[in-house]
Amino acid sequence: MTEAFHGGIFIRAATNDDCRAIQSLVYGVLAEYDLAPDPDGTDRDITDIDANYADRGGVFEVLVDSNDEIVGTIGLYPLDKDTIELRKMYFASSIRGLGLGRKLLERTLENAKNMGYLRVYLETARVLKQAVHLYEAFGFEPVDVIHTPRCDQAYRLELCKK
Repeated sequence: MTEAFHGGIFIRAATNDDCRAIQSLVYGVLAEYDLAPDPDGTDRDITDIDANYADRGGVFEVLVDSNDEIVGTIGLYPLDKDTIELRKMYFASSIRGLGLGRKLLERTLENAKNMGYLRVYLETARVLKQAVHLYEAFGFEPVDVIHTPRCDQAYRLELCKK
């Protein structure tokens, strides 16, 4: 189901039919920041959206323009019964600076709460300054555990206190 998101941008659940377009967007954004794609490791999750997200109880959504071209991505990947990982939040340059990151992050954190998770974990790279600023503005706190080779920062946000 596709729903209106903001000014001609729509949001919908991703499927495996979207994998190539998702990879193209993600790899393109990574290249803008001189970060290497890792299709056999870190980015393996976007080679099979259904198995890596939906079948695990997670969510992967895409932002699409009026031509159904993918211009943004975001995923929630379950780590354990209490923790879900925010993954692959990337935007095409054409939609950056419109406040969509804030709006998408609000929606995604609400989804994580509604799914029953207590915390959200994420990893990012320092060169993604706008993303880092957004995460910190939302109250994400730095943690020392990093699993992804291209990332140099990790964060955690407590959604609810036990």
